[in-house]
Amino acid sequence: MELHLETIHSVPRPAATVVLLRDTPVGLEVFLMKRHGLSDVLGGAYVFPGGKVDAADAELDMAAHLDQPVAALHAGLNESDIDLQTAGGLYVAAVREAFEECGVLFAHASETPEPALRAAALLREGHGFNAVLVQLALRLQTRSLAPWSRWITPTAPSVMNKRFDTRFFVAALPDGQVARHDDFETTESIWLTPRAALEQYWNGDIELAPPQIMSLAHLARHVSTASVLAAARSRVPPVIQPEPFDQEGTRVICYPGDPRHSVREQALPGPTRLCYRNKRFEPVDGLQTLFV
Repeated sequence: MELHLETIHSVPRPAATVVLLRDTPVGLEVFLMKRHGLSDVLGGAYVFPGGKVDAADAELDMAAHLDQPVAALHAGLNESDIDLQTAGGLYVAAVREAFEECGVLFAHASETPEPALRAAALLREGHGFNAVLVQLALRLQTRSLAPWSRWITPTAPSVMNKRFDTRFFVAALPDGQVARHDDFETTESIWLTPRAALEQYWNGDIELAPPQIMSLAHLARHVSTASVLAAARSRVPPVIQPEPFDQEGTRVICYPGDPRHSVREQALPGPTRLCYRNKRFEPVDGLQTLFV
C-alpha cells in the first residue's frame, strides 16, 4: 500500500458503507471484497461494501420506500448538523451500494417474488435504483442497518488522494441471500472472522486500510451478529477523525484517546495509533495490540 504525502483541502464527500455479518460454526464472520488493482481508491485493498452518496439517494420517496420514518433514521445517526432528508439519503446510499457492489438487497416486497434477482435484472437493463424500487414496489429494510461509526478522512489522507465522510453501518446478511464481488470494481471476496482477517493482513496475505484495520479490531471483541447489533444500538456512533503526523521520518496516524490527538476520550478499543512501515499501516507494538 503506497503512502500519500500530499495535503488535500477539498470537502470530504459523503459516503456509506455496510459491514455485512454472519454467524458460523467458527464464530462471527465479516464480508470483505478486494478492490480492483487499478482503482484510484484503495486499489488492491480489502474493504467493506460501500461507496459515495449520490444526489438521487436523498430524492427517493422515503415515505413510500422506507420501513420507518426518516426522523428515526436521523435520530439513529445522532448528527444534529444534517437534515432529515440527508439522513435518509445516507441509509438509501448504504442499501444501494451493498446491492450494487455485492448483490445483497435489504428490501421487502409483499408481491414481488425474489426481489433481489428482479432488481438486479432491472439494474442491468439501465434502470436507476430509485426507479427499480418504484417498479417493484420495494420497501427498504433500514431497520436491518445499525449505525456503527463515522470516519472522516483528514486533509493528509495517507492511503489515498481523496477525502470521504463515511458512515459505517453494521447488518446481518439477510436469510437466503449470497454476497459476492461484482467482478468490476471488486475482483475477489471472502468471509472471515475479524481475527482471521487481521491475521491474514499481518501475514501479508491481504491488504487493509486503517479504517478497516481499526473496525475489524473493534468487531473482534464480539462473538455474534446479535452482540454487534446490540452494541451498535446501545451507543452513539463514534466520530473518528484520524490525525496524522510524522515522527522520525515515519507517518503515524493517531485516533481519539491518543496523547497526540485533539480528542482525549478514546473512541475505539485497541491501539490509538498506527504507523507506516513495511509498506502498510500497522500497530506500533504488533498484531496482538489489536485484540487487547
